[in-house]
Amino acid sequence: MKFLVHAHLMFLASIMMLVLPSAYSEMMSSLSSAVVNNDDDFGNWLNHIDATCPVDPDEDSDNDDHLPGRPASYDDHVVSKEAKERSKEKTQARDGGRRLGESKPSRKRTITRGRPMIVVAKDGSGDVKTIQAAIDLVPQENKQRIIIYVKKGIYREKLIFPKSKPFITLKGEGSALTYIEWGDTASTVGDDGKPLSTFGSASVAVQSDDFIALDISFKNTAPAPKSGEIGKQAVALRVQGDRAAFYRCGFYGAQDTLYDKSGRHYYYKCYIEGSIDFIFGNARSLFVKCHLHSIATPWGSISAQKRLEPEENTGYSFVYCMVTGSGTIYLGRAWGPYSRVVYAHTYFDNIIRPEGWNDFGLVANQKKVYYGEYKCFGPGAARTGRVPWSRILTDQQARPFLSISFIDGKSWLPNL
Repeated sequence: MKFLVHAHLMFLASIMMLVLPSAYSEMMSSLSSAVVNNDDDFGNWLNHIDATCPVDPDEDSDNDDHLPGRPASYDDHVVSKEAKERSKEKTQARDGGRRLGESKPSRKRTITRGRPMIVVAKDGSGDVKTIQAAIDLVPQENKQRIIIYVKKGIYREKLIFPKSKPFITLKGEGSALTYIEWGDTASTVGDDGKPLSTFGSASVAVQSDDFIALDISFKNTAPAPKSGEIGKQAVALRVQGDRAAFYRCGFYGAQDTLYDKSGRHYYYKCYIEGSIDFIFGNARSLFVKCHLHSIATPWGSISAQKRLEPEENTGYSFVYCMVTGSGTIYLGRAWGPYSRVVYAHTYFDNIIRPEGWNDFGLVANQKKVYYGEYKCFGPGAARTGRVPWSRILTDQQARPFLSISFIDGKSWLPNL
């Protein structure tokens, strides 16, 4: 599926260059203006990560681009460079002098020396064969970062990273090579004889704080619901721990793919696919250079943010992202009366519904929600037809949403 998406987007990019040179030029120009700051060290084991702490708006008042690294070009979203990254990982990612993926350490050494690491491999070449077994090895009330390195393969597991096991890093060998998948839906009957509900349908649940995931994909394999079907919500990942970060990860599902429930979260160069409300919840999250892909038929929605009170400091900010896919989709639906969502410097394909936003069938929400667009572009970015209760943000209004300050990132991202 991902290969087909990539092929489609490569074709789209070539057509834009030939037929719509001005639009293509506008897109590439907008995606090349972020500020680079390489001063923060995320640790030697993470040196290959190209996300660094951005410039603080308060320190650079004349520049409204405050995001890590140089924004990915259009082709960066659609051309796989897994082989190059894997080669780089082998030479740069180390644990106590041992390269990731090399000779198998003893279990005692894995969890007691250097930066603790547990290797998961289906073929038995690691410390354990399942991710659940690796989670079981993490001590209760853990105080130091432990890396769970997952070799390539499809891991059919339903997982919970419990609140009692913080500071876990889940590292795959590439989002197209390492998958965790399960197929529950909200109507699946659990061990207690009751439906799991949307909350319980998650293939993977992150309840722990200070969680990191890199180069791995989360998938719910339940088929897309037919028109009118109920109880078919199928979550790939539920995140409710605080201070969670995801780098180059994939999220695959149909309805309700990413349950971004609560806490402060950072998503960098991730691929998120779904149809209806495929990013939803009441977290405070920043999505940077992510690819949001709709598989909706005939219509869908990217986000359903659930801010309940005006005092709540929650919401979603999508910056330097790209929206593509099928169907006609809303940028967001007001799951909560004070729902807050902003898109900035983001490319919209021609699948965006003209009205842009949906009040979830409650007219009263129109006076309370905060829905903004800032310097977005592409065929779906035209404001003609947008609902009057959404807004085009000024530089000043957009500024709080454009940096990691939105998620208090300077206090925790460099220290993960």
